[in-house]
Amino acid sequence: MKDYPRKSLLRLLSFLIAMGCFYYGYLIIAYANDWKQAIEPWKWVFPRDHGSHPQFRTEWWYFTGNLTDSLKKRFGYQLTFFRQGVLYQANDPSHPWAIRDVYLAHFTLTDVSANQFWYAERASRKGPGLSGAAEDGMDVWLLNWSAKMEGNKIKVEARHQNMELSLVLKPRKPLVFHGKNGLSQKGPLEGEASYYFSYTNMETEGWIKTPQSESTIPIKGTSWFDHEFGSNQLTPNQAGWDWFSLHLSDGQDLMIYFLRRKDGSVEPSSSGTLVKRSGEGIHLKLADINVEVLGYWKSPKSEGRYPSRWRIKVPSVRIEMEISSLVPSQELLTEGSTGVIYWEGAVAGKGTSAGRPITSEGYVELTGYAGSLGGLF
Repeated sequence: MKDYPRKSLLRLLSFLIAMGCFYYGYLIIAYANDWKQAIEPWKWVFPRDHGSHPQFRTEWWYFTGNLTDSLKKRFGYQLTFFRQGVLYQANDPSHPWAIRDVYLAHFTLTDVSANQFWYAERASRKGPGLSGAAEDGMDVWLLNWSAKMEGNKIKVEARHQNMELSLVLKPRKPLVFHGKNGLSQKGPLEGEASYYFSYTNMETEGWIKTPQSESTIPIKGTSWFDHEFGSNQLTPNQAGWDWFSLHLSDGQDLMIYFLRRKDGSVEPSSSGTLVKRSGEGIHLKLADINVEVLGYWKSPKSEGRYPSRWRIKVPSVRIEMEISSLVPSQELLTEGSTGVIYWEGAVAGKGTSAGRPITSEGYVELTGYAGSLGGLF
């Protein structure tokens, strides 16, 4: 059994103590090896697999999107729900205050024309209706933040002070499975992996409200949805990751992730997926992808130094483009939930695909540039 990092354990204990999460006078922290590992191919069944997989320690439902209003002003959003296993087996699962999992969530809005970014975070034990996730389909919530699938559409909602979001997402392409039929390797050893699939292109309509807007703003756009679950994704020598989700104007979508090692090298298991206009997914090995950092942004809050402009090349499919962050300061300091400081924000750029000019837009996530990952992933 692997040792749970002391700093991470203390952080999680402090979080649970603050929430009053002692049950029957004591708390048992489950080690990663007590949970089911992502090793063998998964037998996918939907809509069941849109729901929770409590036999795994960590799970998330991830929504990001690029939006415009009637005046073509650009916005972005992120709404993410995390389930973190704490007790492998609760003493009395039927008890409303039994602690088996905790739920955490992040909500962001970006206003590109105003050069503004806002975020909120939440955390809760399951409790009597405070948070949770269904196991037979997508229905996840944390207080009044929620994501629920109804038929072939997903409705996402969040409200926090002067930030609001209410969107309906409809897939334009079928599900795509990353890695080997959804088994996405994150390290060299067995079990250093997760199960991972996406809706990479979702028609999006609804409204948002920013802290600076006097009323709700009707919007349209394109969203990306990731669902990932596992128990031991990262290895001890990994410092963080760079993740790209990009929509190309020729109808293709591109996902890339690089896992960075503490010695500065890139984990060989890093990979990507190209989703063609037809919805067909093509697995990309690390050798198929080249990403060059062209510029940086330094956070005045965390002092983290993040990449902010990139040149991306995928020679095998003749894609080459440059992308940049649309607002530099899209950084989240989530001390009240996951404990991770990371950058996640809207990006856009241009380039060529098969020799023809294209534009691109999407989201980039950067972790490990301003401290540790908190031990929760």
